[in-house]
Amino acid sequence: MVRPLLFSLFLLLLGSTSNGSTPTPYRDDDASSNSNEMSALRHPKADARSLSSSTPIKTSSVNHAVAVGGIGANWGSQSTHRLPPEIVVRMLRENGIQKVKLFDADYDTLKALGKSGIQVMVGIPNDMLSTFASSSKAADKWVSQNVSHHLTTNNVLIRYVAVGNEPFLATYNGTFLRTTYPALKNIQDALTKAGLRNQVKVTVPLNADVYESASTLPSGGDFRADIHDYMIPIVKLLSDNEAPFTINIYPFISLYIDPNFPVEYAFFDGGATPLNDGGTSYYNMFDANHDTLVWALQKNGFANLPIVIGEIGWPTDGDRNANVDYAQRFNQGVMARITAGRGTPMRPGPIDAYLFSLIDEDDKSIQPGNFERHWGVFRFDGQPKYSLNLGGPTGALVPAKNVSYLEKKWCIMKPNARVDDTQLAASVSYACGRGDCTCLGYGTSCGGLDARGNISYAFNSYYQKNNQLDEACKFDGLGTITRADPTVGSCVFEIAIKPYYGGALRVSISGLKTLVLGLCMFLLTGL
Repeated sequence: MVRPLLFSLFLLLLGSTSNGSTPTPYRDDDASSNSNEMSALRHPKADARSLSSSTPIKTSSVNHAVAVGGIGANWGSQSTHRLPPEIVVRMLRENGIQKVKLFDADYDTLKALGKSGIQVMVGIPNDMLSTFASSSKAADKWVSQNVSHHLTTNNVLIRYVAVGNEPFLATYNGTFLRTTYPALKNIQDALTKAGLRNQVKVTVPLNADVYESASTLPSGGDFRADIHDYMIPIVKLLSDNEAPFTINIYPFISLYIDPNFPVEYAFFDGGATPLNDGGTSYYNMFDANHDTLVWALQKNGFANLPIVIGEIGWPTDGDRNANVDYAQRFNQGVMARITAGRGTPMRPGPIDAYLFSLIDEDDKSIQPGNFERHWGVFRFDGQPKYSLNLGGPTGALVPAKNVSYLEKKWCIMKPNARVDDTQLAASVSYACGRGDCTCLGYGTSCGGLDARGNISYAFNSYYQKNNQLDEACKFDGLGTITRADPTVGSCVFEIAIKPYYGGALRVSISGLKTLVLGLCMFLLTGL
């Protein structure tokens, strides 16, 4: 009697594993977990450094079939408390966002995008480039599991594969120079073998520091001399496969790194003195930076290559120039351009762009600056930070719905604790190192807090990140839990959302099935 029951259970589990389980994406989980430390330093060069110049070719009449209008958004996942993908997808749709750019191939995220009508650019992290550069079989498997499967089974509108993320960034010191093109080629070959060459296009999102101009004018644009020979094969492959050149442009960074940069030149509606380039006037940095790339492509024989703006946006905190007013002004300027279908002097047609970013990510590296965790148009919980018309039906941002929060309680410094307590410095350092104190400091949203307020903010950040565990508010007896909101003005003491375990739960169930299958096999062979 026992043996037939075990055999039936074995068949049931085997069937559910082979037919009902979800395929695991081909990726190095350890490498992916370290991607925080390899976060791109978005520092495009506002000046250009090439000496050559030639007659401009305006490409308004060129058919850039790959580049489509409508707004897109970057959806990152470097957060300690992620919103469930289904909630984010609903938010995307209700805000009229037609395209989304991902930085990996997370299964649950892609599945949630199925049947949504949202076009997807799926990403391959930099730490996977060497694998695909050296193995065409690995590239074939990745495309099969992360592109073909989602297209056919989950009805995901995957339109691009982003191979790497700003791999030629100067601060990487050449780490990915020799692996980017081979990886790109193998992924392209894998797409071709899968019959997807015309449906899914490869691209390499690059930082604006891959080109320069010695004359400081767009017409002097060319690819950086030290990477020129690496760029040309990539651009040729993109051109041969009718794929776009994807570039990330950040006027904010120019303002951040150069105190003398004219503030108004960063905005589309600014009143800055225009830059004159042979009779062409540039009234803002975006146009000048973009057309420096156009000149670089033209000089190297690729005047008609489509351009996609992979990342463009403005942060709201972490620096004196990162604030809600500037972010609203800049991003609304981007939207005005997209809505009007107006490009740049060299490319007057519609802009294909992805806002950076959709949601704040509190687990990103802050090596580039504290602002890195505050690029979102929406807060970590999907609530809008400011008014912005994305072209949706209401003309206003629609917040995420059905968000589940932790309890309304906070961790603060004990009222009777002294600010000169010898244990405080170590406790605050520990809390900030493992929490998020990027809203503290000059010109930030919490810059006006006193010493006790700063300490409480640090304590609460760590407490919320650790799901409000009582142990996370000890701090050598200096912390205490309160149910009175300590928010002061614009300085919000956050309450974390409930953690999302979708992917982990799926893996756990799969592991449990494997364990039970093994047990059944053992018992069957022993009976």
